[in-house]
Order: sequence, then structure tokens, then C-alpha cells
Amino acid sequence: MKKLEEVLEDWEAVIGLEVHAELTTLTTKMFCGCKLEFGADPNTHTCPVCLGLPGALPVPNKAAIESIVLAGLATNCDIEKRSMFYRKNYMYPDMAKNFQTTQGPVAFCMRGHLDLQVDGKAAGERYHLDRLAEGDEVENIRRTADGYVAHVGITRIHMEEDAGKMNHIGGGEGRIAGATHSLVDYNRAGTPLIELVTEPDLRTPEEARLFMQKLRQIYLAIGISDCSMEEGSLRCDGNISLRRRGAREFGTKTELKNLNSFKSLHDGLLYEICRQAEVLEEGGQIYQETRHWDPSLKRTIVMRTKETADDYRLFPEPDLAPYDLSDEFIENVRKKLPELPDQKAARFEREYGLSAYDARHVVENDFTVEFFEGAIAAAGDKAAQLAKPLANLALNDVTALVNAGADSPMHLLTPQRAVQLVELVASNAISSKQAKEVFSAVIEEDKDPAAIVEERGMKQVSDTGAIEAVIDQVLSANPDKVEQYRGGKTGLMGFFVGQCMKAMKGQGNPKLINEILASKLG
Repeated sequence: MKKLEEVLEDWEAVIGLEVHAELTTLTTKMFCGCKLEFGADPNTHTCPVCLGLPGALPVPNKAAIESIVLAGLATNCDIEKRSMFYRKNYMYPDMAKNFQTTQGPVAFCMRGHLDLQVDGKAAGERYHLDRLAEGDEVENIRRTADGYVAHVGITRIHMEEDAGKMNHIGGGEGRIAGATHSLVDYNRAGTPLIELVTEPDLRTPEEARLFMQKLRQIYLAIGISDCSMEEGSLRCDGNISLRRRGAREFGTKTELKNLNSFKSLHDGLLYEICRQAEVLEEGGQIYQETRHWDPSLKRTIVMRTKETADDYRLFPEPDLAPYDLSDEFIENVRKKLPELPDQKAARFEREYGLSAYDARHVVENDFTVEFFEGAIAAAGDKAAQLAKPLANLALNDVTALVNAGADSPMHLLTPQRAVQLVELVASNAISSKQAKEVFSAVIEEDKDPAAIVEERGMKQVSDTGAIEAVIDQVLSANPDKVEQYRGGKTGLMGFFVGQCMKAMKGQGNPKLINEILASKLG
């Protein structure tokens, strides 16, 4: 198959997402009082309502309605006061009652949007982005200095109940393909679930990944879900079709089902774009079908022909009255909105002078936000002065530690220790290279940075007189190299710096050494 960049020269990908989030911060299911508990023994949290037994009547969870309205307000949606639930019928073992209670065409949240800042490598997938000048707008994107901003429409966010869980035995990685038999756990059946459906505004796998990451940040910020993709409380379906460059009509779409990681979302869409292009260029036909991304085989596999709305036989839920949300209810929910990630990033720029890039990436993860805000508070009057190095510490060292599997480095690298570490560098007491060593020692030995520097004799020599004396000795010992440097061989500066650092046992201030050497050799 062709590579993505080759495909996108002739074809345009049209991508829409359906993002499912379980409201895991609630304690009970959507229409009954059964407990929500991940990892409980199979089929221990069920009742006649969530099993759909005859005569059982659903009772709506008010807290779940508040959560979806909160999600809608956080994603710039209009809140529909009047909406209703429907029965979505399908024959599958993961719902004992053989229908799912869901919202119809009019959901609680309609017509929203999110704006994505796309830069760096991610921006490179946008076809002919280089032809746009900064500030130019085309379709749903606006060119920026570092990339572009993509405006992604949200069709709706609707409420439904989750299905149970199928455990496939005998297949690879617990997949249905190749399984010898399956077990059903109904504990999850009836869990409050919200589904966000985007407009087909996404054009690259990277945009899809960034949208999913941003939505996760928002859901975590408003506290409606733990958004654990590993445990299945946040998952995504991707709809993808191709059309020739310049065409307006959509192609036939396929759906990638239950993508449970950002990498799977990106890689599955990338493969499907390239696969569809190959089929179309060979004169074949794309069928509307549901496909599964297999990360081990690195390919998509057909699961079933895609159902249509008629197949689900949707009709109004007779046991639930239509909803009529009051203005008071909506405003009370609005008051619960916290500072959202975009607002927090803008504040970091405004109050602490962070670049837009640094601010945006600090708010990407809950642990970087927690670390940065704690360190800024500990910095007190020096917050603005130390904000940049503290952000770098969060984005580089702390992130690397967490990615390597550390549970929480913040209990060892406390806000006070973080401030002490960056102050040691800012005051030229240690170099940035030495700071890496001190950072590791703080985590390993549970000691303050200043104590580690003192114990290891790491403090830099910044006395200009002492440095000049060493430099004079080095230059006197290497007259031939001094002559070569002055003759144009400026690469010898590294040699002189190295000799000075060696003479000072690595404790000389490299910045001052460079400055004084440049002056003496100039």
C-alpha cells in the first residue's frame, strides 16, 4: 500500500468520531440503583431493571443528566430543554433485554464545537498547508505560525446506557476472532454513558487523536469520568471515507469499532485511509461495514455489514416521559463548570508568561497540571521568573518519569523541591546537565536538591577571577591551538571549554567559561 502522504496527494480523508464515555464518577447505574464498580465479580451488580425482566420499570439518574449537561456546556453545545429516550433494538448477548435505552435525533446537547491547535509533526499531514499564510482561513482551518487551528463541529452529545461485557475465550488478545466461546458479564449493562458525535470535519489521523485527547482533558477537568481507556470507560468509533481531491460528495464510509487507545485510533484510521485508497485505485468498491483494528496484525478486519437506523427499529421509550429541563436546572449546572483546559492555558500565558506551546502542553495531562500549579504556588513572588523552567521540568523530566511507569513522582519531587532545583540552575549554582543528575537523585534518595548538591560537591564555580586563572593556564599550554582558532578554526572552542572544565573537575560554570574564552580569544 502507498504511504499516507502519497495517498493524501490524490485523496481527501473525511473522518467523524463517536466518542463513548462512561460516567464513572457516579455511584449507580442510569435507570436503577445497582452499584457501579469496575472489576467486580461477574454478574454481581444486576437487578430486574438492568436485566430487562418483565414488569421492571426504569427510574432516571438525575446526577447523570447533570453530568451530560455539564459536558455539553464544556464543549460549547446548545442545551436542548426538551428531549426524550428511545429503544434501540438489536439482538446481541451483551444486553439481556435486547434493546438499549438511548436518545433520539434530539439529544440533551446539540450543535457544539472544539478548536484544535495542530502543530509540529501533526500539522505536516494537512495537505498543502504550506500554501497558506499565517491568518489565512480555508474550510475549517486557520493557519498559525506553528501550524493551524482546526474547527471541529459537534453534532450532539446524547445519553444512553452501556451494554454488558463480552469475554472471548481462545482468541488472540481476548478478541472475538478465533475465539472458541464467549462469556457474558452484565455488571456494566445499564452504566450511564454519554456519546459525543462529531461532524465529518476531521481530515487526518493526527487531528482525530488530538480531538480525542482534548475531549479527555475536558471530561477529566469537569469530573464526570475517569476516562480510563484501558478499563473501557472511554472508547471511540471512527467513521472514515475517501473522496478525490476537489470533490464535494462523500464516499462510502467504514466504521472502526471500539478503539481503546490514542495509538489505536491514529493507526487504525491511517491504515484504513491507505486501504480504501488502494481498493478504489484498483477499481474496487468500498462497502459500508464495521471493521475491527487488530494492533498485532496492524490491519483492519471486517466484523459485520453496518446497520442502518431502520435496522435498530427505534421507537419512543414507553416507560420514560419526555424531559423538559428548566432554565434553573441548566444554570445550576453551569455554576459547577470549573476552569477548563483552554482557559487554564490562557491564564498560564497571561499570568506567568509561558509560550502558547508550553501552556497548551502543560494542561494536556492531569499530572503536569498538578505539578506545575503546585510548584508555581510554592514559588510565591518568584512564580513568573521560574515559570518557564518549572514548565520545562514538568514537560520533560516529570513526564518521562511517569511514562516510564512511576506511579507519582510528586510525593518525592515536592513543589518546594522543584522550586529549589530550578533556582539552583537559575543562580548558576549547577548547570542544566547537572540538574538532570540532581533530579534523578531526588527521586532515588528522597533528599532535597540542595543537600544532594552539597553532598556530591556539585556546586559550580562562578567566580570570574578563578575561571580567568584557569583559562589563562589552558591558553598558555596550547599556543598552537590558540593560533589555529584565531586563524579561523573556531570549532576549537569546544576543546578549550573541555580543557577548562577538566581542570576545574567539572565544576566550572560553562556559560561563564564560554563568555570569557570568547573575550580572550576574540
